[in-house]
Amino acid sequence: MRRADWHLRAHVLVLAWGVAAVVVALAHRWAPASGWLMVHLLLLGAASTAILVWSQHFADTLIRRAAPRRALLVRLAVHTAGSLLVVAGVVGRWTPVVVLGGTLVAGVAVDQAVRIARQGRGGLPTRFGHLARYYVAAGALLVPGVACGVLMARFPVGPDLHGRLAVAHVALSVLGWIGVTVAGTLVVLWPTVLHVRIDDPAERAARRTLPVLVAGVVVLAAGALAGVPAAAGLGAAVVVAGIGLLAVPLARLVRGARVGTFAVRSLAAAVAWWAGATAVLGVRVVVAPSWEAAAAGLSALTPALVVGFAAQVLVGSLSQLLPVVLGGGPAVSKETSALLNRGAEARFVLLNGALALFLAPVPSLVRVGVSVVGLGALVAFLVLAARAVLTARRLRAASGPGAVPLPAPARRDAAGGPADPVAGARRRGGAGVAVAGLLGVVVLGVGLDPAAAGLTSGAVAAAADGAPVAATGRTTTVEVEAQDMRFVPDRVEVPAGDRLVIRVTNADAAVHDLVLANGATSGRLGPGESADVDAGVVGADLDGWCSVAGHRLMGMTLDVVVTGGAAAADGADGGAGAPDHAAMGHGGTPTGDGASSAAEDVDLSGTAGTATGARDAVLPPLAETGPTTRRVTLRVQEQEQEVAPGVVQTVWTFGGTAPGPVLHGRVGDTFVVTLENDGSIGHSVDFHAGSLAPDDVMRTIAPGETLTYTFTATRSGIWMYHCSTMPMSLHIANGMAGAVVIEPAGLPEVDRQYVLVQSELYLGPQGGTADEQKLRDGAADLVVFNGVADQYRHDPLPAAVGERVRVWVLDTGPSRAGAFHVVGGQFDSVFREGDYTLRDGGSTGTGGAQVLALQPAEGGFVELTFPEAGHYPFVSHVMTDAERGARGVFEVAAAP
Repeated sequence: MRRADWHLRAHVLVLAWGVAAVVVALAHRWAPASGWLMVHLLLLGAASTAILVWSQHFADTLIRRAAPRRALLVRLAVHTAGSLLVVAGVVGRWTPVVVLGGTLVAGVAVDQAVRIARQGRGGLPTRFGHLARYYVAAGALLVPGVACGVLMARFPVGPDLHGRLAVAHVALSVLGWIGVTVAGTLVVLWPTVLHVRIDDPAERAARRTLPVLVAGVVVLAAGALAGVPAAAGLGAAVVVAGIGLLAVPLARLVRGARVGTFAVRSLAAAVAWWAGATAVLGVRVVVAPSWEAAAAGLSALTPALVVGFAAQVLVGSLSQLLPVVLGGGPAVSKETSALLNRGAEARFVLLNGALALFLAPVPSLVRVGVSVVGLGALVAFLVLAARAVLTARRLRAASGPGAVPLPAPARRDAAGGPADPVAGARRRGGAGVAVAGLLGVVVLGVGLDPAAAGLTSGAVAAAADGAPVAATGRTTTVEVEAQDMRFVPDRVEVPAGDRLVIRVTNADAAVHDLVLANGATSGRLGPGESADVDAGVVGADLDGWCSVAGHRLMGMTLDVVVTGGAAAADGADGGAGAPDHAAMGHGGTPTGDGASSAAEDVDLSGTAGTATGARDAVLPPLAETGPTTRRVTLRVQEQEQEVAPGVVQTVWTFGGTAPGPVLHGRVGDTFVVTLENDGSIGHSVDFHAGSLAPDDVMRTIAPGETLTYTFTATRSGIWMYHCSTMPMSLHIANGMAGAVVIEPAGLPEVDRQYVLVQSELYLGPQGGTADEQKLRDGAADLVVFNGVADQYRHDPLPAAVGERVRVWVLDTGPSRAGAFHVVGGQFDSVFREGDYTLRDGGSTGTGGAQVLALQPAEGGFVELTFPEAGHYPFVSHVMTDAERGARGVFEVAAAP
């Protein structure tokens, strides 16, 4: 095989990885692990394949000793196989496959590094032979980077260690493997694209840069793995210093050089993104409150590192190198160069402008639009590269034996572009067209979602389904008071298309304000003060809240409900009744209640996601009379859940809800529970309702694994189940607990039954998981019933005068005791931890109880009747916990 042919086939492989990344980007909503796939198809696939090819090519040139081509072909084949195994293993959740693939990838890097090192020892002394050491160092850094990635992807590690591994993985794999390779290659590639000679300052800088870059990457990774943020930040600063040490002398070569090609622009921008993203990474690691938060910040930097740096340096380099690979002589090379430089200005501006806007705090629709534009700029390169390959083949065939000689490519400038002045002007004007296009995307995105951009006024508003709602010209004015840590009323209605003005009066002794989701606000109001909040033309429901610290968590929220338009038709209940919790996917219980079935199959793998209404607390009655086998599937999932108004946390769930679904049965029932781990770390389950050796059934299973847990309920009560994987407190606090209600024999029927599971929340960053330090300190932010603070204050539990109501209560902790109390109510029966402490008023028939006191993992039930219609608050009488959200209301109607 000719040198040009095997180089070309290798680059077809690079382009194939790029096409795969584009396909996943277009179909990301339907692709499993799409975010991970896009990044790794580009970096592990396309970028790493290009590195293997071109680092060996430049090493051969710099050392002036060619390595055996067969060895490189074998490395490419093994690397491709290893990369495909990693991708398949992560998507399919096959840990051994991921480990095997990672081992192959790391082995290829080691093999190439060792071979280039040996090649250098036997080569001729040359001025730039030392640059081959960059490739040796890069290969050595990839090995621990792969190890970190494999540990993160398929082994159970806690959030703290996962965050440290993530930072180290990026440092070693992106800044090390890719960054160090790019640095060594730029020393010779940059002067080539500029068509200038390398000067002495650039060469001296190249000798000094390698140890600085390697030291910075190692310190950054080691600091992360050791859990020392300051060391990691120092390492990032050293990497930035190394980039600057090399970039400054290379930048001086630009003076007097040709800078109009796509390669020049892309390589320069890639280095800028590389340095900027590394600097921001260092700062975020230092200031982050935890390593989990640092990893979340790292995710926000992924577009800058992957697209701005890695993808851009790849397409920039290939724009210069692909014509060399295609061969065919000067005429073919100029023709393919001209193809690869088509729309250079426009593509460059679109890619970098779209990326900058994507990273900026812009409305989500703008982010969607610019991401499509940026992807289009990358796809344009793939199309032009494919055309260049076909054009080169056609021209080479036309210039073969007996063919008519090709005419010289007349009227071309030195950069390979058209020499025609008008065409050149069009090319130079591409930047203006690209900027105009980006501005158009921004304007369109803001126009479709003005509220997200803080624009609340105008003649047309958007409804909940995105359809326009014309302004009616009317103004609806409502009055709202802030009192007793609530807005009264806490729900206001406005006809679709009306301008809404909310007149807020602070009737409380504390300072309050009102903030709407579209940005309108009253400002801070002292006692007795009033202000008007102009919400503008309203076309869709709006959330409002008091932004004073802690007030929103305590229930100071306001719902603006649109009536008479699409929003009302699509979901607003207009206050006519309670939400349809079954339709929302809330409150499912594994009872099935089949009247004649002796066995039940229940799949509790639903996806509740972010709460859209109060969780259904109703416990339906059991229909079976004899022992029943209840088959249950609990799927571990990582979900975002709204735990207080506007407060979203990523919780670990059994079956899509936190706390997990209620299991319900009687003494003698057998539960066959299938646990499926669809999470990213190891989990387990421990059922207190069963009595059996924990060795096997309570073991931790890795992501993708399942186990079957069978137990027979031999004793009554409300029992806790939870994940028992260490640290157990974190798994419970992050949502992995639930209740099993086992009714005692002869339990009388009641008119209504409810289940309330009390738990604590230790809030991490918005969208993040529980804060481990708060958990260790016992500093709970919220104490809640059924996973959401204050939800039953706004969606009261119904009852009627004279009805007998049974309330099952379980304290899942992990650390705080509970004291369940109904304000205005008295319990005539109390069942705690398997027995009655009071039944039907006790021995006198007139005895009562005021509280059900529970330690963590304890449970029971209380029974009461309500004497008159009204609103009866229920709380944990640990009053600081009630103020943290452990409260609700029974709404008691008059007797029917």
